[in-house]
Amino acid sequence: MTAFLKMHGLGNDFVVFDGRKTHFALDSATARALADRRFGVGCDQVIVVLDAKSADAAMRIYNADGGEVESCGNAARCVARLLMEEKDKDAVSIDSPGGLLACADAGHGEVTVDLGPARLAWDEIPLARPADTNNFAIEVGGESFHVAAVNVGNPHCIVFEGNADTAPVEALGPRIETHAMFPKRTNVEFVTVKDRFHLRMRVWERGAGITSACGTGACASAVAAHRRGLCERKAEVMLDGGPLSIEWRESDGHVLMTGPTMLAFKGEVELKDYAR
Repeated sequence: MTAFLKMHGLGNDFVVFDGRKTHFALDSATARALADRRFGVGCDQVIVVLDAKSADAAMRIYNADGGEVESCGNAARCVARLLMEEKDKDAVSIDSPGGLLACADAGHGEVTVDLGPARLAWDEIPLARPADTNNFAIEVGGESFHVAAVNVGNPHCIVFEGNADTAPVEALGPRIETHAMFPKRTNVEFVTVKDRFHLRMRVWERGAGITSACGTGACASAVAAHRRGLCERKAEVMLDGGPLSIEWRESDGHVLMTGPTMLAFKGEVELKDYAR
């Protein structure tokens, strides 16, 4: 049997394995089976914590569809909390496919993650062709949408809406995710600017669908809103699961995200039973 932790950040939930002590191979099919909410443990992402040479640990991230992705802000907070408790430190670093993440205890049970600089060039998102990533048009179902794109370790497409609460997330999300403009697919955020310090966001996550929160999505939304002159560099982003505090730091262009983590329960699984 292999031990796991079920954790979440604002309801964006994870099955977390510690691959530093017990070596095991996790493939896409097994990750997809584990993530299934009826026949598996159930989660938005499966996380594997690994040893790292230049960081306190590394993490690999599998979406619910089994695809391995570059970054997950909420998962980074959860893993950072585990590492800080384990090592009795108030700051740790996590290596991820999307880059090195500096994480620190923010007090009151919250964790701050430095996701590094926002990537804004069209080929850094990446897009299929050159475009102004602050405002470009895509056509979906015969309708044109003017969107923004930001990469904060993974790709995001931001759609500014008059009312994010009634936005057609389920209908438009998957169509934008797989739009030809995004060769690696994309996460999709539907964002309403409440005022210069508050945004409302709902999300369609690449490979996971609608989730209650997306940390990197909140970061990308705040960056896109500031680039359009709609909010300040520090803003609270309200997601379905609750708020995240985001700062796009002027001094170096790094994006910082602060929010809570929660351990839901501990369990064990027989991984071979999930192999397909």
